[in-house]
Amino acid sequence: MENIISMKNVTKYFKENRALKNLTFSIEEGEIFGFLGPSGAGKTTTIKLLTSQLIPTSGEIKIFGKNVYSNKREIVKNIGILSDTSGMYERLSVLDNLMLFANINDVPKENILEILDRIGMKETAKKEVKKLSKGMKQRLMIVRAVLHKPKLVFLDEPTSSLDPGTTLEIHKLLRKLNDEGTTIFLTTHNMFEADKLCDRVAFLNDGEIVDIGDPQALKLKYTNDDIKIILKDGSKEIMVKNNPEGALKIKGWMEKGQLIAIHSMEPSLEKIFLDLTGREL
Repeated sequence: MENIISMKNVTKYFKENRALKNLTFSIEEGEIFGFLGPSGAGKTTTIKLLTSQLIPTSGEIKIFGKNVYSNKREIVKNIGILSDTSGMYERLSVLDNLMLFANINDVPKENILEILDRIGMKETAKKEVKKLSKGMKQRLMIVRAVLHKPKLVFLDEPTSSLDPGTTLEIHKLLRKLNDEGTTIFLTTHNMFEADKLCDRVAFLNDGEIVDIGDPQALKLKYTNDDIKIILKDGSKEIMVKNNPEGALKIKGWMEKGQLIAIHSMEPSLEKIFLDLTGREL
């Protein structure tokens, strides 16, 4: 697989304030990549740099193997963006909103109806945007971001403030888009979302990447030595270490018929982030 995104030693200052420090990472075509961190970590700044809305203080940024700034027009045609400033005309219909975007990007009307039908929004085409639920509005903004069938889409906190049911629907939509070949760069502070959706994630703290990798590999990397034991006497839970001494204890409980279950204590991504940075999300 080719790298669809490449950042090398990217640093960004706003006057005297450093927002990002020496960011270096790459994303392969076809990935769902999660950029994780709390508010103020630098996630949105990174997206703005990648989409040429900001210029780095230093470093190199490439998309599709080309410099973002010297090839801006060509690159913009092949990316989609959902950001915290994305919005719709509330008094216009779903279809009219999408037609405005389609006309700018030379997208035929048939493409709009096709994607609305694919994601189950065809019945809302003539409905005013102001009458949609928050979740439906978010789905609509994602549709607009991918209407021109970009190879790469940037989603800044796509499920922020949504209820669990709506979040699940957004996840299904993103999986569908990815299955159809769209590479997704996703920022979030929701570690459950990242674990569920992403092929790889990067932890961002105070503008620096503290670790990067496959979610499962990261959990294995930072797993502790604790094992949770559940015994019969009142379903009592006991923590033992995964070492020879712990193994002897477990053997004893098994021989006495007291053991009900054994669970390895795999850390969550949120716990790993807390241990690495000392910060909660």
